[in-house]
Parts: sequence; C-alpha cells; structure tokens
Amino acid sequence: MQNELSTHLDAFVASADEGSFSAAARRLGITPPAVSKSVARLEAGLGVRLFQRSTRSLSLTEEGERLYRQVRAPWIEIGGALAELQQGAGKPAGTLKVAMAPAVGRTYFVPMLETFMERYPDIVPDLHFDNRQVDLIGEGYDVAIGGGIELTEGLVARELAQVRIVLAAAPPYLAKHGAPADPADLSRHRGLLRRSLADGRLVPWILKNGEGGEVVANVKPVAVMDDPEALGRAAACGLGIAMLPLPHALPLLQSGEIVRVLPAWYAETRALSIYYSSRKLLPAKLRVFVDHVVAEARARAYGDIFRATMEAANP
Repeated sequence: MQNELSTHLDAFVASADEGSFSAAARRLGITPPAVSKSVARLEAGLGVRLFQRSTRSLSLTEEGERLYRQVRAPWIEIGGALAELQQGAGKPAGTLKVAMAPAVGRTYFVPMLETFMERYPDIVPDLHFDNRQVDLIGEGYDVAIGGGIELTEGLVARELAQVRIVLAAAPPYLAKHGAPADPADLSRHRGLLRRSLADGRLVPWILKNGEGGEVVANVKPVAVMDDPEALGRAAACGLGIAMLPLPHALPLLQSGEIVRVLPAWYAETRALSIYYSSRKLLPAKLRVFVDHVVAEARARAYGDIFRATMEAANP
C-alpha cells in the first residue's frame, strides 16, 4: 500500500509540475496511461478530483491545488532522503537526467563518461542537449552543465572553468576584407550576431582589454543566430566575424578554420559550471556524478587550456 501511495504521489506531483500526463510520463520514465491511472487511483482513494481534464489541457482543481501546495516540497525532500538511504546501502544507481549545451557537451563532457560508467555501471546518464536555459527543478533534471544558467533559489553551482568570448573569423574572409586594426574598425566588417535565447535580444559586442579599456563595437549585421555552434560554423565558412565563447571557438581555432580577430580584446560571460539542487540530501547518483565532473574538468585542465588560449593570443 505504501509503495502504491508513493507511486501515486510521484505521478500527481509530476503531473502538476509539468501540466500534462505526457510530460510527467517522460520525467518519470513511464507511459502516459500509467501516470493517468496512478492519478485516478489517488483521486479514488482520497474521494476528490485533483485535476480538471480535457483533450487539450490539464489543470488542478481547488482541492488539487491545496494538496499540491502542501505536499510538493516535503515530498521532494522525502524522496531525496529515501533515495539517499537506499543508495547509501549499496552502489549509486538509477537514471541521471543531465542537461548540457550541445557543442560544449559533446566536445568536453561526453568524453568524461567512459571512466564514470566503468566506475558506476548501475547509473544510466540520460543526456539532453539544448542551448536554452532549462528549468532544472521544474523540468525534472538532476544536473545541468553550461555557462548561462541563472542561479535561482534552490540551485547551487560549482565552477569548472572561467570562460571569455573572443572575436574570430576565417582566414579567407580576412584575406579578402582585411583584418580590423582596432574595435572602431569593426564597423566596416560583416558581423555575425547572436540572439539571446533568454530574452530574444541581440547580444551587444561589449569588448574589454587587459588594460581596463571597454568599448561597444558596431558591425554590419549580415546574419543573426541563436546557436553559438552555428555562429562558429558560419565564421569558418567565411561569412563574417563572430563573437564566440572560447569553448565553442577552441576546436575551430585549433584546426585553423578560424583565427582570432583583435586578440587583445574580449567579452566576459559566466563561468562554465555544473548546476544542481541545493537540497541537503543529494541522491548518491547525483553526488558521485558532480564530483566526477569537477575532478575530470580539473584533471583535463579546461581552465588552463582556455586561459592559455587567451594568453597565447596576447603575447
């Protein structure tokens, strides 16, 4: 009976969080009919209707809203405590839902998985590659890796590497159009601009140098993209000058497809970090994954690699 109640409450909380049985099912790793059946059994046991259902929407009733407010936070904490006790008695196990930026995830973090999976064979990493800022708790992620997640209440971050944004272009583009001599010279160049996924605005080119200078550069916009990987590829194709986060730019710089432009100048951005819930009792699978990623990032010297790239361009 207790196991059934646990299943039913899991289904209820996930459905209320997600606003649909289908999304709740994806989060819980079961089928939508199973979620609907669990919620129906909870309603039957309580003798009240918790959701208003239609073919297009799912919304809480007054009773459902009251129950959701009362049980969500303690139920999440109870689930974490039980998972901690269960996993503490044996090997860390279970599915680990991870969000990460596509290019950065593929290049820097997927290679970390081999040793992690050898050490923890009962943990199944479920990787989601997305450039948007995910709602870590609301969407049911265990952890996220990236540089653009805002720290809200309930989240903590462990820094993996400091990151800067650099100007870059393809050698054929610079051979044809010439290299800018200073930030003011950018106004005569073709600019590949980035649109922020957070607010839909164009990201300004606010450049700094090591001497404390700061300017807002202007370029001729020829294309706008919301994906830094696409911007890097566009720059490599010779379409113009782009501002690229160094983790995205580095593989293209190393291959020679692009080169730094105005290497004394750069833009700042948030550090590359790993984000997770700030609750006191972390599931063992999450704790060992976070520790592994932090240790691997240090062992692979990502911070030193990015810093060396900046220093090499600024002799």
